[in-house]
Amino acid sequence: MTEPNRRHFLFGSLAAGVVATLPAASQTIAAQPQTQTQNDRAYWLGHVERVSEPVLKALNERTLRAAMPVEAAPGEHDSRAVGTHLEALGRLLAGLAPWLELDPSPGETAQETALRSRFREYAVAGIVSALDPASPDHMPFGASSQTVVDSSFLALAILRAPNQLLGKLDATSRQRLAEALITERRVQPGFNNWLLFAAMNEALLKVLGQSWDRMRVDYALRSLQSWYVGDGVYGDGPHFHWDYYDSFVMHPYLLQLMDTVGDESAAWTAMREPIHRHAQRYAAIQERLIAPDGSYPVIGRSISYRCGAFQLLADAARRHMLPEAVAAPQVRSAIAAVMRRTLEPAGTYDAAGWLQIGLAGHQPGLGEGYISTGSLYLCSAAWLPLGLPPSDAFWSGAAEPWTSQKIWSGENAHTDHAQDS
Repeated sequence: MTEPNRRHFLFGSLAAGVVATLPAASQTIAAQPQTQTQNDRAYWLGHVERVSEPVLKALNERTLRAAMPVEAAPGEHDSRAVGTHLEALGRLLAGLAPWLELDPSPGETAQETALRSRFREYAVAGIVSALDPASPDHMPFGASSQTVVDSSFLALAILRAPNQLLGKLDATSRQRLAEALITERRVQPGFNNWLLFAAMNEALLKVLGQSWDRMRVDYALRSLQSWYVGDGVYGDGPHFHWDYYDSFVMHPYLLQLMDTVGDESAAWTAMREPIHRHAQRYAAIQERLIAPDGSYPVIGRSISYRCGAFQLLADAARRHMLPEAVAAPQVRSAIAAVMRRTLEPAGTYDAAGWLQIGLAGHQPGLGEGYISTGSLYLCSAAWLPLGLPPSDAFWSGAAEPWTSQKIWSGENAHTDHAQDS
C-alpha cells in the first residue's frame, strides 16, 4: 500500500463511524441527524480526502494532464480538454481554501493536521506548476472562453487563502499569475454571471499590486444590482433562470468582492449591506430546499456540480451570517446529508477515483456541453465551513434537524415569508 493510500485509509476509517449514522433515504423523515460532533467533521474530511487526493497528488507530481480523464458530452472532448485541468485546479481549491488557511487549534485531530499540511504543499506546488511554461501541467490561460471562468475560481481560492496560497508563492509565480489573469482580458464575458468572473480576476490583480481595471468590477457590481429580482435572488442577466447559479456564482462572488474591493469606492461600499442581506435571505431559502433525506430539487443547469449547489449556504455558515432562525448545527447536518446523497452513490467515482458526471452516481446525461471532468470539482464548495475551527459552534454544537426534517416529522415551526426592501 503506497503512503498516500495508507493515509487515505486511516482517515477514511476515522470517518467511517459516522457514515452509518447519517440519515439515509430509506429512513423515516422523522429520523434525527447524528450527534457525534467530532465524527461529523471527520465525515466531511473523509470526503475532502477522497475527492481531492487524485487531483492534488497529480498536480504535485505534474501529472494531472496525463492522469485525469476527460469525460465530456459526445463531440465535446477536444474542446473541453483545453481548460478542464484548470477547472479541476481552480474549483477544487475554491472550496478547500478556507480550510487550507486555517491554523491547527485545540480539538483538531492529528489526522486532520497531517492531511491539511499535505494538501497545502500539493496545492501550492500545483499552482506553481500550472503557471510554469515548462511544466507538463502548464495551464493555457486565455486559450478559450472557459478559462476566464476557471481562472476566476482560482483567483477566488487565492483570495480565500491569502497566507497559505498567495503567501507561499515565489516571486516568479506571482508574476506569472498576474500575467495569466491579464491574459484573460482577451475573453469578452457574457452579459450574465460571467461579468463576476472578470471582476474577480481584477480583484486579485489589485491584491497582487498590479494595475487593475476598476471599470470591469464596477460594471459587474452595478449589473448584478440591476438584475436583483427580489427575496434574495438575482437574475443571470436581465432574465431570471431557475437553477443554482445564485449559489454557484452570484452570492459568493459578490461577498468576496465586497471583502476585497468593497472599500475602494463609496458606491461599492454602499452595496455591501444589501449584498449581505440578500445573501442571508438566500441562505435561508437554501436551507429549506434540503429535503429530510438530503435530496433537493433537480432544477436547471450544472446540476452535476453536486453538493456545490449549496456553496452560498456553506459560505454563510463560514462567515457567521446565517439567519437568526437557522442554527449552525442544523446546517452542518443538512449539508452532510446532501454530501451523502451526492458523493456516496455507486458510480460517483471511476475505478481510479476521479469524479464522473452525474448527481447521484454516474449520469452522463446530466452533463451539459460545457461540463467535463474538471468541472465536477466545484462540489468542494460545500466544504467551506471546514475553515471554522472544531471549537466553533458550527462544529461543536449538538446536531439538530434541519427545517424540512422538523416540519415533515410533525414538529411545530414558524412560517416563512419573503424578506425584501
